[in-house]
Amino acid sequence: MLLLEEKMAAQRDSDGEEEDVSSVMGFSGFGRKARTFDLEAIFEQTRRTAIERSQRVLEDRQQQESQSSGPSAASSRTSASSQKQAASTSRQKESDDSSDSELIGPPLPPPPAQSTQADDSADDDNDDDAIGPPLPPGFSRATAESGDDDSSDDDDSMEEEDDDPVKKIPDTHEITLQHGTKTVSALGLDTSGARLVTGGFDFDVKFWDFAGMDAALQAFRSLQPCESHQIKSLQYSITGDVILVVAGNAQAKVLDRDGFQVLECTKGDQYIVDMANTKNCRAAPLTSNLKAVSCVSGGPVKGHTAMLNSGCWHPKIKEEFLTCSNDGTVRTWDLNNEKKHKSVFKPRSMQGKRVIPTCCTYSRDGKLIAAGCQDGTIQIWDRNLSVHTKFHCRQAHAVGSDTSCLTFSYDGTTLASRGGDDTLKTWDIRNFKKPLNVATGLCSFFSMTDCCFSPDDKLLVTGTSVKRDQGNGKLAFFDRESFKKVYEIEVASASVVRCLWHPKLNQIMVGTGNGLAKVYYDPVKSQRGAKLCVVKSQRKEKQAETLTQDYIITPHALPMFREARQRSTKKQLEKDRLDPVKSHKPEPPVSGPGRGGRVAAHGGTLSSYIVKNIALDKTDDSNPREAILRHAKEAAENPFWVAPAYKVTQPNPLFAEEESEDEEADKEPEWKKRKI
Repeated sequence: MLLLEEKMAAQRDSDGEEEDVSSVMGFSGFGRKARTFDLEAIFEQTRRTAIERSQRVLEDRQQQESQSSGPSAASSRTSASSQKQAASTSRQKESDDSSDSELIGPPLPPPPAQSTQADDSADDDNDDDAIGPPLPPGFSRATAESGDDDSSDDDDSMEEEDDDPVKKIPDTHEITLQHGTKTVSALGLDTSGARLVTGGFDFDVKFWDFAGMDAALQAFRSLQPCESHQIKSLQYSITGDVILVVAGNAQAKVLDRDGFQVLECTKGDQYIVDMANTKNCRAAPLTSNLKAVSCVSGGPVKGHTAMLNSGCWHPKIKEEFLTCSNDGTVRTWDLNNEKKHKSVFKPRSMQGKRVIPTCCTYSRDGKLIAAGCQDGTIQIWDRNLSVHTKFHCRQAHAVGSDTSCLTFSYDGTTLASRGGDDTLKTWDIRNFKKPLNVATGLCSFFSMTDCCFSPDDKLLVTGTSVKRDQGNGKLAFFDRESFKKVYEIEVASASVVRCLWHPKLNQIMVGTGNGLAKVYYDPVKSQRGAKLCVVKSQRKEKQAETLTQDYIITPHALPMFREARQRSTKKQLEKDRLDPVKSHKPEPPVSGPGRGGRVAAHGGTLSSYIVKNIALDKTDDSNPREAILRHAKEAAENPFWVAPAYKVTQPNPLFAEEESEDEEADKEPEWKKRKI
């Protein structure tokens, strides 16, 4: 009432002001007044309509119950309805008298008819405590309370399940993908979880499409991008359009989703000491003793000079990726520039010497770069400052062991490291001097054994290695806070090398040492992925249908229309075998002297033939004087050549006188004589 009086007084004041303004301005008025609405009256009318409508619904419901229950209960219900009507009329009168005491909301439900006064008093107490609309027929306060208790129990169980991270592990079902017979050393899954890529020690990279596979679980593509080099790391970019391939060579490759090469990093000069400037150059002599160095290609060509160990994509920049190598460097690359790295990081030992990084990774925000080295150290750099480390731990793992994996938690404050010393450790990068937790006894025989965080950041997962026929490889789950082993899965009778827990699919991918890639999932907790292919039936093989030529046999046909029958190939082969030309029969060895340009069986080699036949010893021991005198008689009887020429001038031949050898020796001078 006070509000209405204040509103009316304000309206009168405004009307008076309008009349004063109209008289001063010299016109009769401001025109037609806008219609005003009394919100209180509208609300009151709406409330009364709702009360009447609810009263009418209750009466109709009671009439239906009275007809169904019988005449005995009808009398009690009619009396109760009369009491309700009286109460409602009294409430309406009170609401008309004063607006301050008006009720808001639907009317209170009528108390059901009871036989005893104790029940009536209990119902009155319940009615006084009841808040909200009336209960439907057939329900009592006890049933409602019991229902509330059940719902509260369900909520408690849901909260307990949410608090227990072990119940979120999707391991009820699994599928097995046959990659090959050798170790699956690399796993990669795109951000949407549609395609899986696997690589192994058999040099193969296989592509698996969950949406395109059926129950046969066959890869749709297989290739060898790095020829005869083991695949060490595979990872999709943040957009999922390209794949980084890191193998045992010095050049990383980038493939598209279908396996075609997009980029191949360049290789540096392995004879240059400065790892930051490994460009292929030539030396040009100058006038002095110095030499000027000029690049053959005209521009700087910088790259790794030794075998790669690991690589990964930047989590925020889709064109940038990271690699580490046995040349003692960690390099960042740009997808648009394959001739030169963006920056180079050089890990150093405590003595300042070069150490080999075995694994590398980005932080979740991409601002930090971490590398695990062979001397057991973990070194972290700021991505924009490549000179000095921002964090480092000199004794993170045993010296000489290969740190196989580094991964950051989703909150970015915890770093997990999987060491070759059979340990798993977590580190707080804000206090990097000592580990938060350590788990021991986790065998690792491979330099790429993985570890990863669960999607809710409460669990840490890693695999264990076993020797052949000495047990099963396991996937161990550790609580992040207490670092207790809360769960484990026996994967196969081989080592567990790679593991990957996809946050969107909520599925776990595992690579084993016997060439298997397993996918663990839960039909209720997991999404898409392996669930898409297991429901598809295996496709039937298409049977090839061949049409043979029909032969019409007519024995009385003319020869020109007669078709030759097909002969048996076996008989034809037997005939060809007997033919020395068609069968290429080798020639038999030559017996006796050689003929037709072939050497006889004097010796197995040409030199022996030459010694025996060509280079013979033909020394002549005969006396030449006697050989000439054999023809003296014939020359005297039948002179033809020499005798006729001397017949006139010298008919009698003159011969030299015979001299003894001693006389000839005496005639020689002393200096020519042989000294004995």
